[in-house]
Amino acid sequence: MPPLQFSKSFLSSAVFLGVAISTPDLFHAERQSFAAQAQRIDQRAFNVLPTVPPPSEYGGFIAWIPFAPPNATIESLVARPFHIYSKEFEDIIGPNPTLTLLNHTDGDPLFHEAPVWNPSTDEMFFCQNAGAPAAGTGMQKSAIIQKIKLSAITGAITSQRNASGSVQIEDVTAADGAKVMNPNGGTNYKNKLLFVGQGKGENIPPAIYLMNPEPPYDTKVMLNNYFGRQFNSINDASVNPRNGDIYFTDPTYGFVQDFRPAPGFPKQVWRFNEATGAVTVVADGFSMPNGIQFSPSGSHLYVTDSGVAQAFRGMEYNNPSTIYRFDVSRDGTLSNRQTFAFITPGIPDGINVDTKGNVYVGCADGVQVYSPSGKLIGKIFLGKGVANFQFAGKGRMVLLAETELYFVGGLKAEGAFPGRLY
Repeated sequence: MPPLQFSKSFLSSAVFLGVAISTPDLFHAERQSFAAQAQRIDQRAFNVLPTVPPPSEYGGFIAWIPFAPPNATIESLVARPFHIYSKEFEDIIGPNPTLTLLNHTDGDPLFHEAPVWNPSTDEMFFCQNAGAPAAGTGMQKSAIIQKIKLSAITGAITSQRNASGSVQIEDVTAADGAKVMNPNGGTNYKNKLLFVGQGKGENIPPAIYLMNPEPPYDTKVMLNNYFGRQFNSINDASVNPRNGDIYFTDPTYGFVQDFRPAPGFPKQVWRFNEATGAVTVVADGFSMPNGIQFSPSGSHLYVTDSGVAQAFRGMEYNNPSTIYRFDVSRDGTLSNRQTFAFITPGIPDGINVDTKGNVYVGCADGVQVYSPSGKLIGKIFLGKGVANFQFAGKGRMVLLAETELYFVGGLKAEGAFPGRLY
């Protein structure tokens, strides 16, 4: 389920809580001490506001609008998108980070889910939004998988903020008509690409697929049932770096987007061992388990719960918009569930980690970055939602913002799993 989208003009004219926001830059005196696209955000500037709305006014679309602190505008926040909330973030972005728009569509949300980097070809794969009315996907047709060549992103491109159309987008069509049905999550696995599909209608079940990352993109189904019962709507997957088991989330987004039947299971996190065929539940008690990612050592597992967003059925503001962290035992079992972070605006969707254990999450204002202790240390601020994103080794990241595709370059951070193929 993606964050809602708003037009640039709507966002730029928004005034949060009735506070005037006319000054273009925060902390202008410190401007020269940062990279051209970075700025410091001091949370003390908005710990106390003159007007704070009641929940009856904050609900609906307002909960998805990016927050503009006093003396800032949405334009000033977007103009310098690397927001430093804590000094640790400077070690992540480095002295010259860049954000570049690579491509856009007029309405079709082509840039939504399952970004997977294939190191051998230096390509980033990603998927269209499954179930979005603007895409026409779900029951009518399956969302498609596409890719870009990162080697085509030159310095001349990254020197621009808007280079839309500069990189070719290729459709990925599997051999013999086999394909991932309504793909919604992906990761590297055994020198291939692992995708999870949400299924279609009553007769095409959700499944886990393994795809060859090179033509003819031959694909096989690895798992599509639990003792003869269909999963709900498999959303995302991550591989345990200690033992190679596949952990996946199974919410009911296909049902609340009207392309899957009523759920037959609780909304849970599952574990699959390909070698033995064993499938087990490892965690339950979620509203909408969504993104999933292991820490670099495999000692923790992060799961995003986007239960506040019920797709076509509206919003439930007493539901989680939360990242949970579990301890992972050597045998792969989970324990000690803890609240890691509560996300606003919007919901936490895709999640990743870097080699130092910092946690990155896509939400309604871009990508938010948290220290291993759960402290917000920075943002890559788009002023709009990022559903999913992925590192491409060291210093590079691709952001999927529904109708827009972005490239982040010049980072000091490195993805924790830079093509680690289990």
